[in-house]
Amino acid sequence: MTLHTGKSIIVTGGAGSIGFATAELLAAQGAQLTIVDINADRLEERGAALRHAGAAVELVQADCSKEDAVRGYVDRAVARFGKVDGFFNNAGTEGKLGPIWEYSVEEFDRIIAINLRSMFLGLRFVLPLMVAQGYGAVVNTASIASERGLGGACAYNATKHGVVGLTRTAATEAGPKGVRINAVMPGVIETPLLHAMLEQMFAGDVAKGLSVLGRVATLDRCGQPAEIGKVVSFLLSDDASFVNGASWAADGGAMATIRND
Repeated sequence: MTLHTGKSIIVTGGAGSIGFATAELLAAQGAQLTIVDINADRLEERGAALRHAGAAVELVQADCSKEDAVRGYVDRAVARFGKVDGFFNNAGTEGKLGPIWEYSVEEFDRIIAINLRSMFLGLRFVLPLMVAQGYGAVVNTASIASERGLGGACAYNATKHGVVGLTRTAATEAGPKGVRINAVMPGVIETPLLHAMLEQMFAGDVAKGLSVLGRVATLDRCGQPAEIGKVVSFLLSDDASFVNGASWAADGGAMATIRND
C-alpha cells in the first residue's frame, strides 16, 4: 500500500507548476484526484498526462474566488469519489509589482480574491465534509512572504500573511474534530509565474533573476515544484498525524539566516 492509496484528494491550481507536480506525486502514491484550475486548456493537458499515467482524475474548470464555483468542485469530488480525504488549497498568483503608493486598487482587490478569498472558500466548503466524517487533512499554500516583507508585492504579501492566519484559525477549530490544517511556505521556486515576475524585476533578464534570487536560500539555488509537492504529500499523509496548525517552510534555508556574503 502506498502513502495515499484510496484517498480522494482535491488539488486547486492543479494545472500550475506546483499544483501539477504535487498531483503527479499524489497520483503515484495512490490518490484519486479532483484537479481544479481556471485555465481550461492547460487543465485538459494536465488531466490527460495524469490519466496516461493511470490516475483516476476528475477535472473541474473553476474560478476559485467564486463561491458557487468552489461549492461546485467540492460537489464534483464527492459525486465522483464519494468523499474528500485531503485538500491541497493551492490556487493563487503573484500579481503585478509596484510600491504601495502607486499600487492599483483594482489589482489589490484582484489578488485578495484569488489568493485569500479562494483559501477561505475552499476551507468553508471542504471542512464541513471532513468534520462530519471525523477525519481529513488540508494543506494551504502560503509563502516565505507570509513571514517577510517583499518590496513591490503588497497585495501578494498581505494575502500570504492572511493564509497563515486562516490556517492557524482553522487548525484550532477543526483539530479537535479530527481534521488537520497546515500550510506549506515555498521559497523561491522556479515556475513560469516566477519567470514572469523576474521579467518585471530584472528587465527581462530571467537568468540573472534566478541567480540573484537563488542566493536568498542557503542552498544557493531556487527550488523545484516537485520539492514542494513532497512536503505537501507528507503533510496530507497519516505520517504527519501530530502536525496541526503549522507553517512549513520549504525554502532552501532562506528564513534560517541573514545572508551576508
